[in-house]
Amino acid sequence: MQISEILTQSAVKAVSSVTSKKRLFQEISEIAHSAHGIPTGVSLEALLERESLGPTGVGHGVALPHARVKDLDHVVAVFLRVERPLDFDAADRHPVDLFFALFAPESAGVDHLKALALVSRTMRNNDVCTKLRANTDPTSLHAILTEAQESKAA
Repeated sequence: MQISEILTQSAVKAVSSVTSKKRLFQEISEIAHSAHGIPTGVSLEALLERESLGPTGVGHGVALPHARVKDLDHVVAVFLRVERPLDFDAADRHPVDLFFALFAPESAGVDHLKALALVSRTMRNNDVCTKLRANTDPTSLHAILTEAQESKAA
C-alpha cells in the first residue's frame, strides 16, 4: 500500500486555525465529502465515536484520527495542516497541527491496520513533519507525503 493510493491531492488542505476538536472533525468531514464522496454527517459521527474511545493524538504535534465508515469500498485519507496547533489530548500533551485522518470500510480488516501503520511510520519521520510545517500549499503538502514513502522504498 502506498500513501498515493489513499490520499488524493484534493484531500489535502491547510487552514489557519480550528477552534475545537469537533470543528476540526467537521473540517475533515467536509474534505472527505468533497474528495471521496463520504457523506459529511457519516464521517463526522464516525470520527467522534472513535475519538470517544480514546484520543488519537500520537505526540509531537501529530494526530491520526481514523474511523470505519459504512458503504466505503476502500481505505481513503484526508490530511489537514493547521497554522495554530489545537489542544487534542495527545499522548505527550502537546497541541497538534498535523492531522492525517483515515476512513476505512467497516469490513476493512487488515487493510485498515496496514494503512494506519503506513501513515504512522510516515508521520514519525521528523524530516517529513518539518517539511509539512514549513509549507501551506496543498500541492506541496501532498508531494511531501507521497514522496516521503517513495524515497524510503527506493
